[in-house]
Amino acid sequence: MTPFLGKHFLLGTDAARTLYAASQADDTPIFDWHCHLPAREILENRAPKNIAQLWLSGDHYKWRAMRACGVPERCVSGEAPAKEKFAAWAACLQRLPGNPLFHWAHLELQRYFCRFDVLDAASAEETWRDCNRQIAGGGFAPRELIARSNVVALCTTDDPADSLDVHQALQKEPLQCRVLPAFRPDKTLAIAGEDFLPWLKKLAQTTGCVINSYEDLCGALQTRIAAFDALGCRAADHGLPFVPFAPASQDAVARVFGARLRGDLPTALQAAQYQTALLQFLGAAYAKRGWVMELHMGPLRNNNARALRALGPDTGFDSIGDWPVAQPLARFLDSLDARRQLPRTLLFNLNPRDNYVLGAMLGNFQTDEVPGKLQLGPAWWFLDSIDGMRAQLQALGNLGALGTFVGMETDSRSFLSYPRHEYFRRVFCGLLGDWAEQGLLPWRQETLVSLCEDVFYRNAAGYFGLTAKKTAKARSKT
Repeated sequence: MTPFLGKHFLLGTDAARTLYAASQADDTPIFDWHCHLPAREILENRAPKNIAQLWLSGDHYKWRAMRACGVPERCVSGEAPAKEKFAAWAACLQRLPGNPLFHWAHLELQRYFCRFDVLDAASAEETWRDCNRQIAGGGFAPRELIARSNVVALCTTDDPADSLDVHQALQKEPLQCRVLPAFRPDKTLAIAGEDFLPWLKKLAQTTGCVINSYEDLCGALQTRIAAFDALGCRAADHGLPFVPFAPASQDAVARVFGARLRGDLPTALQAAQYQTALLQFLGAAYAKRGWVMELHMGPLRNNNARALRALGPDTGFDSIGDWPVAQPLARFLDSLDARRQLPRTLLFNLNPRDNYVLGAMLGNFQTDEVPGKLQLGPAWWFLDSIDGMRAQLQALGNLGALGTFVGMETDSRSFLSYPRHEYFRRVFCGLLGDWAEQGLLPWRQETLVSLCEDVFYRNAAGYFGLTAKKTAKARSKT
């Protein structure tokens, strides 16, 4: 029987094992080009008090699983003692076969705590004591975990109205890892949201601009884009159910914005017209700066109204939407391409049915500007499982150029999440190994190893314009 999470985990063939070892996947640095790590926590660099704080705080992946196992909310997001929350999570794990959380949790225990036993209700007490003993001994503050994970650069997620004072302070710190802001203008687009007008006031305060018109808004956003760019920003991220396309005149868009300033809510069509114009404006601005535009499409958010009132957003009550995405996306991308204003673009789908829809879309707008100017984003959120990753890779392999793929991102708020890159790298080598064993790929080891190295690091570094050098890995404390 194959050992649990052993040396050859997910590497089911000799070819896969050779590729994983020869590409030095365990030692290849990580460029985390999309995550939700709090920049302030990196700046303050406070050590966690215990494993529960480090592992469970704010992790809506784990929270959903705990609720599914019948854990009371007080032990999920509530005020239960840390040890009780940890024990509840440990007891849940034995009920999660097939869930990537089961693998991730044990990989994190192995890689950061050198614990190779299975975490469950019976081992929870010993694991709690041992992990907390190690945390007390040092090595678990945010910067230390980043260094131990061999992360050479990461992009946080930042609102245009953020002051960026934390990023300015971080640039003065002696960090081995580059910490870069990423532009996330979701609140700018949410014109019908109840927070839109208060957010505009915050943007006006941050920029020192008066925002009395749509033209004023665009000027304020240009000011923030310049500020982000000055701090090394390489990407702009957008979380959308789907990309709208409802073109309208500038005068019409200005009227929609002006009415919203007066307190009138837009119709669905008016909101789509505003969003279309703003996305076109932003896309052109990104292209001018050489930024990457990331379009995360598909989430159906805040489905549980009672939980939203009690806990707020991003607490584990989102799921997969099923909107048509192809036609409006194609028209939006074409509207930018026609003006030669289409930036490098990553298309993410949360609905697995859209792997081939978006994979086929890429070929419509590729140019010689950079290999893989349009990318199919890695499997994310509900799809970053073994099956989800393989399905995304197979779709890209069938429809596009797998060798130009920019690889994995963590999309996480946890400083322990970096074994997800190892997970992806094992899946990738496993898939190539399967193809080689089946005669679907010629066994040219040097070529395939170079392809792995490209996908694990080099492609992303080139695509995002990263200049960080490779560093020696220092995952363990010893």
